Amino acid sequence: MRGVQQPTPRLAQVVLDSTDARRAAEFWRQLLGLEYRPGNEPPPAGQDDPDGRDWLNLQLPGGTPLLAFQQVEHLAPATWPDHHVPQQLHLDLTVRDVPELDAVHSRVTALGGTLRLDRSDDPEEPLRVYADPDGHPFCVFVGGD
Repeated sequence: MRGVQQPTPRLAQVVLDSTDARRAAEFWRQLLGLEYRPGNEPPPAGQDDPDGRDWLNLQLPGGTPLLAFQQVEHLAPATWPDHHVPQQLHLDLTVRDVPELDAVHSRVTALGGTLRLDRSDDPEEPLRVYADPDGHPFCVFVGGD
C-alpha cells in the first residue's frame, strides 16, 4: 500500500553467545569503553556471579544498549577465513589512522583477542581481523569518522 508507513523495528542490541559471559563482557567493555547496565556489574571478588553465568548487558556511557552476552554450554568458534565454521556475523570497528590501528592491536591482544588476518599495510583499506575470546570475528579498519 503506497503512502502508508509500515512499522519499522529498531535494533535494540547485538547479542553474542559465550561459554563465559563475564569474560566476554569484560573483553568488549574494556575494548570499547562501555559500561554495564545497572545490576550487571561484576560482584565483589570471591562472591557468586549468577548474572555472569546467564546474561549480561553492556551499554554506551549515557545508557544506550549496545551488546549483550548469553551464556551457552558449547560454542564452536568461527574458523574464518577458513570456512569450516563460518563467521555468520561479525562486528566492524573503525579507527582514524594506522597508528591508532596499531595501538588498538596491542589492546585487543592484551585483552585476549586473537589476530586472524593482517592487512594493515593495505594502502586502500588498512585493516586487521580478530577473534574475541569466544572466537567471534571482528574487524578493525581505518576509515569512517
